[in-house]
Amino acid sequence: MITLNNVEVIYDSVILVLKGVSLTVKEASVTTLLGANGAGKTTTLKAVSGLLRAERGEVTKGSVEFDGERLDRLAPHEVVKRGVVQVFEGRRVFEHLTTEENLGAGGHIQREGARVKEGIERVYQYFPMLKERRAVQSGYLSGGEQQMLVIGRALMSNPKVILLDEPSLGLAPLLVEEIFGIVRRLSHEQKLTVLLVEQNANLALEVAEHGYVMENGRIVLDGPAAALRNNADIKEFYLGL
Repeated sequence: MITLNNVEVIYDSVILVLKGVSLTVKEASVTTLLGANGAGKTTTLKAVSGLLRAERGEVTKGSVEFDGERLDRLAPHEVVKRGVVQVFEGRRVFEHLTTEENLGAGGHIQREGARVKEGIERVYQYFPMLKERRAVQSGYLSGGEQQMLVIGRALMSNPKVILLDEPSLGLAPLLVEEIFGIVRRLSHEQKLTVLLVEQNANLALEVAEHGYVMENGRIVLDGPAAALRNNADIKEFYLGL
């Protein structure tokens, strides 16, 4: 569904960050991208979502395709209209808006009010905690609730693909397991395609069907998640075994 073909990304016309990255994200599956800080994982997500230009970056070689259409030539809002949405690291909510107003903002591309209402109710089905907090300003939500909210807000555009950047960052283990369980459900029940960037390699390989390992802007290893979990290098460097 998402394909990166030998992608090179340069920032400020001089800083080479991605060096010939190729990967494939299959439809209705969870694919994880592993690697140390600075390996180029977030840059890879931004190459897909079209957000590189906002940070003086650009795809200078290769292509990013979604269902056979080039994404790397589109503006970010056009990428969202195609059905691809990114959830940023760091739980970026609109703090002075309520939970439900945040969700409404996520549905801004929907032309019918009824579709927005349907989307909000669907989010509440997956995140019932948000329904209880629907009238609370999002700046007063807990970290776990804010993470649920940014995922729910992304779902409001009715995406086919969601790009998740470090959803477990700073959260308690039980909350992380709950959120990852919901991500797995969304993939199975809504046929949602997920590209997941995650520092918690053990958890990421449990929820994903396929994984890629990135080092210094290159893909150095890939395979089924089960095979990666049993790989000696992965065990040593990422799983601490």
